[in-house]
Amino acid sequence: MKKVHVTIATGDYDHFRDFRSGEIRAEGIDPTWMALDIHEIFTRFAAWREWHVSEMSFAKFSAQVTLDNPDIIALPVFASRVFRLSSIYVNTSKGIKSPADLKGKRIGVPEWAQTAAVYTRGWLQHDAGVPLTSIEWVQAGTEDAGRTEKVDLTLPDGLKLVRVNDKTLSAMMVSGELDAVFAASTPSPYRAGNKNVARLFEDYRTEEEKYFERTGIFPIMHVIAMRRDILNEFPWLARNLYLAFEESRKRAMERLFEGGVSRYPVPWMLDNAERMRKLFKGDFYPYGIEENRKTLEAFLTWSHEQGIARRHVRPEEIFPEGINPSVKT
Repeated sequence: MKKVHVTIATGDYDHFRDFRSGEIRAEGIDPTWMALDIHEIFTRFAAWREWHVSEMSFAKFSAQVTLDNPDIIALPVFASRVFRLSSIYVNTSKGIKSPADLKGKRIGVPEWAQTAAVYTRGWLQHDAGVPLTSIEWVQAGTEDAGRTEKVDLTLPDGLKLVRVNDKTLSAMMVSGELDAVFAASTPSPYRAGNKNVARLFEDYRTEEEKYFERTGIFPIMHVIAMRRDILNEFPWLARNLYLAFEESRKRAMERLFEGGVSRYPVPWMLDNAERMRKLFKGDFYPYGIEENRKTLEAFLTWSHEQGIARRHVRPEEIFPEGINPSVKT
């Protein structure tokens, strides 16, 4: 059988390594794999669908997959996952000591449809009890002025969102024009040790572990999206791709637990991996739908509530039918 040529674009992740290098092969598929900057990937795939399979911001994916007759679908493969209570930065002169203190404040986000900000806003509203309508939201680039939204929004009634074209979030937080910033990347003033900027939770790991134990949510940042046109032509592609991604993930997880070998330049890597296995009661980086249902349902709910997704969808609606069956021998 002639193999189907499939183009794939993702960032460089260890859990994709064996698939990307060719050590693992997806049956019937001849891949051309591009490891590019994620912002390059997001922009080009969201606008022009340049590849068959692409890493994609979960928020931007949710905006496009909920359009009428969407031309993309996802695999339950998650390129990036990051807890996000570490992504809340405050101006130290504003008296913000707890989540409740954010009520009534002026808070900046790089994009309203940034996945990290969806999670922090979902936490703020549903866990901390601060209504999103009680805040004045500001959209601007974290370090570069002029950043714009990449998808159309339908904001909920009563929500205040203004765009600032000529200033950055970092500069406005230092000057006090913003009380706080929710951003995926660490603002430069914090990295430089500016006394005007601090994390809301300096011991964020403790807070994030408590949040996980309380909710079961491990935030998914980036999904693997797939064009429907090639899936319609070759319906078996999705499952075969998923199996290759899953095998690559398993090998990456095994490398973490190799005793006596340090493949990563991080002290106590094995100890941390063992600690996470206990916290997560097993696999701490699973693919699949059921294994991630709490996270998927929370995000899809919040994305719709916040005016990014056009409608509220269930996890099963964004993945191919039958993608994740239980197969036993």
